[in-house]
Amino acid sequence: MKGLLVSGTASGVGKTTVALAIMAGLRRRGLVVQPFKCGPDFLDTGHHTRICGRTARNLDTWMLSVEANRSVLRNAALGADVVVAEGMMGLFDGKNGSTEIGSSAEIAKLLRLPVALVVDAAKSARSVAAVVLGFEMFDEDLRLAGVILNRVASERHYEMLREAIESSCTTKILGWLPLEPAIAIPERHLGLHGAAEQAADGQEAAIDAFAALAAKHLDLDGLLELECGLEMAGVEPPRVATSASADAVRVGVPSDHAFSFYYEDNLDLLREQGAKIVWFSPMTDASLPSGLDALYLGGGYPELHAKQLSGNRQMLEEVRTFAASGRPIYAECGGMLYLSESLSVDEDSYAMAGVLPLSMQMTDRLVQFGYVTVEFTEDCLLGRRGTVVRGHSFHHSRIVSQGDIATNYHVQYSMSGKEELEGFRQGNVLASYIHVHFRANPAVAENFVAAIRQTRTPQAVTA
Repeated sequence: MKGLLVSGTASGVGKTTVALAIMAGLRRRGLVVQPFKCGPDFLDTGHHTRICGRTARNLDTWMLSVEANRSVLRNAALGADVVVAEGMMGLFDGKNGSTEIGSSAEIAKLLRLPVALVVDAAKSARSVAAVVLGFEMFDEDLRLAGVILNRVASERHYEMLREAIESSCTTKILGWLPLEPAIAIPERHLGLHGAAEQAADGQEAAIDAFAALAAKHLDLDGLLELECGLEMAGVEPPRVATSASADAVRVGVPSDHAFSFYYEDNLDLLREQGAKIVWFSPMTDASLPSGLDALYLGGGYPELHAKQLSGNRQMLEEVRTFAASGRPIYAECGGMLYLSESLSVDEDSYAMAGVLPLSMQMTDRLVQFGYVTVEFTEDCLLGRRGTVVRGHSFHHSRIVSQGDIATNYHVQYSMSGKEELEGFRQGNVLASYIHVHFRANPAVAENFVAAIRQTRTPQAVTA
């Protein structure tokens, strides 16, 4: 299997741009490209999916076991010609400063992926060679296959950089990219703008622009010489229960500009347990889809669309009625904001579903950022008391008012070391800021679907 991992010397060097250019360039050659993202990212995966036409998957050595990561790559790569993974932060950046735990380097070695290192060369000349040499020498067990220079000012600038690197380093140069406004992706408080926010014609133009730059400036032939060394033989697609089965359940999942943050593996594990994912939009749909047995409300940007969400009163009323019926609702981050009584954005306050006695307020900085270990303190929708699962916290909001509501999580944040009670439960509704990765403990998906089956109404079964 052809494959590589695109990483960078640090955050902000343009590895997403380079990764997308590689994906687009390879697709334009007629190859089937399977994309991956290292770490707990939802935004980059959307852009990968748009470029490749195949759903991007997350690889993560902190949230997922060794075998889980290998299974994710093997299963997703079925039918692909090449796998392209985008790293996170700098190549060696992870959980702490003394080990490689949670880093892109650890993933590259675990999955035997050669690394293409992205270097921001915008303000560099001969000094770029010192950077590349340092990365060459830092970890002898890592396969550094080549370097890609980004934000190069001109052909003359590139020649100077090439001369410096080739005179001091053994790493191959796999190409370079100029600073090109046509492929720039705007950013906001949680990262890049989502792929769905770009009009269809704009998406095609962007793909064409990425592919053209790759064809002109990148050594695509050299990239296609790189091999993923992970054994792929004997892999079979996971078995998924059919929706026609008597045990099948219908799970409503919002998908629009306000809600789009889901680990695809979470949805896959639900499907394997017999769940039918039914998409809908809280922004534009007048009502919930018929015959739903449960709701899974993911994260996203509800704050950017708070006025429209609040104005869709019929949908809000249907969600309240759904919760009152006792059917399960599981909500993460943005989904929890949607279930709250109100959401304050700048100077304005918007009424939300009012399912939970919480009032929320957007903040101007990240709150409780980083990896999280969750232990269930009580039996809940996702499992029995004592169950441990891992996830990630990444949000710009806080709870400003909290009524009488139970908590089911004991949460420990890996970066700050802070511990708190979280995981708010009201009836058969469970909501949290934590984005839980179900594959960190697949029993979570099994328990969720089992809980849905236990609460199905006769009307839902026959719908």
